[in-house]
Amino acid sequence: MGAAGSRALSRLGLSAPARPAWLGVAALGLAAVALGAVAWRARPRRRRRRQQVGTVAQLWVYPIKSCKGVPVPEAEVTALGLRVGHLRDRFWMVIKEDGHMVTARQEPRLVLVSITPEDGSLVLRAPGMDQLVVPCKLPSSNRLCDCRLFGLDIKGRDCGDKVAQWFTSFLKTEAYRLVQYETSMKGRTSKEIFPNVKDFGYRVPYPDCSPVLLHTEASLTDLNTRLKKKVKMEYFRPNIVVTGCDAFEEDSWDDLVIGDVEMKKVMSCPRCILTTVDPDTGIIDRKEPLQTLKSYRLCDPSVKHLYQSSPLFGVYFTVEKIGVLRVGDPVYQLVD
Repeated sequence: MGAAGSRALSRLGLSAPARPAWLGVAALGLAAVALGAVAWRARPRRRRRRQQVGTVAQLWVYPIKSCKGVPVPEAEVTALGLRVGHLRDRFWMVIKEDGHMVTARQEPRLVLVSITPEDGSLVLRAPGMDQLVVPCKLPSSNRLCDCRLFGLDIKGRDCGDKVAQWFTSFLKTEAYRLVQYETSMKGRTSKEIFPNVKDFGYRVPYPDCSPVLLHTEASLTDLNTRLKKKVKMEYFRPNIVVTGCDAFEEDSWDDLVIGDVEMKKVMSCPRCILTTVDPDTGIIDRKEPLQTLKSYRLCDPSVKHLYQSSPLFGVYFTVEKIGVLRVGDPVYQLVD
C-alpha cells in the first residue's frame, strides 16, 4: 500500500479488515481518472453527445456537518457545493475547544439536530432542547478559529457562546463550539485531500472530500435486499439522488450534465462507520449496513492503495460548470 494512499484514507477514518470482493468497474473508473489528463492532451477534443441515464429524485443540503440534511426542490450548484440562498452545504461545523472537528463518528446524536432556514438564519432544534436561532451572517468581530479536519488545517468563524453552550448541553460530553466557513477563507484542496489522485483543482469547506456526493435509488434498493433491517438514503447523506437507472450504474458515470450544471467524477465514495449511525435515533450500530457493503462492494486490487478495505457506495463529483438543478431534471452522461 502506498504511503500517500494510507495517509489520505486514514484522514477519513477509513481502514478495516474485510474479506475480498472486487469491483472491476471501480478500477476502470479510477484508471480513467488517472489517465484522463494524458489522453486529453494526446488528441483533439471531440464533441460528445448526451445520453440520459436517470432523473433527479432528491436534492439535499447539509448546512452543519453531521447534522440533519434539508431536502430542497432546487439548488444552485457552486464550485463549493450546493446552495439555496443563505443555506450552504457543510459551511458550518462543530469543533472541540482545541479546533478539532466533531462528527457523528464521535458524537452520533449530532444527526438528531435539525436545521430550518428562516429569514437569513438557521433555526436549530434537537430532542429536549429549546430551539435556537443562529444568524447566517456573523459579526467580523467574532474570532477566527484554527480548525483541523481529517488532519488538514482550515479556518472557521466562531458562531458565539450561545450556540456553543447549546451544542455542549445537548451532547453532554465536553465543551463544543460551532464555526462557519466564509468564502474568503482558504478551503481544503483536492490535492491535499487525495494526494495520489489526479488534481482536479477544486477547494471545499467542510465536506469530507468533494463539492457533490451522488447516490442512486436503485443501488440503495439493491443493498436493502441484502439487509435484515432496511436502511434509508439518509444513512448515506448524498446531495443528489438519481432514479431511473440500474443498481450501481453510477460507477461508470464520468461526466454528467444536469440542468445548467456540468460535473466530473472524482472517485467512488469509500464508506466508513458513519453509515452505521441511525439518523432517526442517533444510535451507532458499528456493524450494519457497513458489514454487508464490505461483502460485495470492495474495490479491485489495482486501486486498493486508494480505497484500502472500505466498501464503495456513491460517487464524488467536482463541479465543472456552475448552475441550477431541480428535482425532476433529467440526468445526462456525456458519451463519445
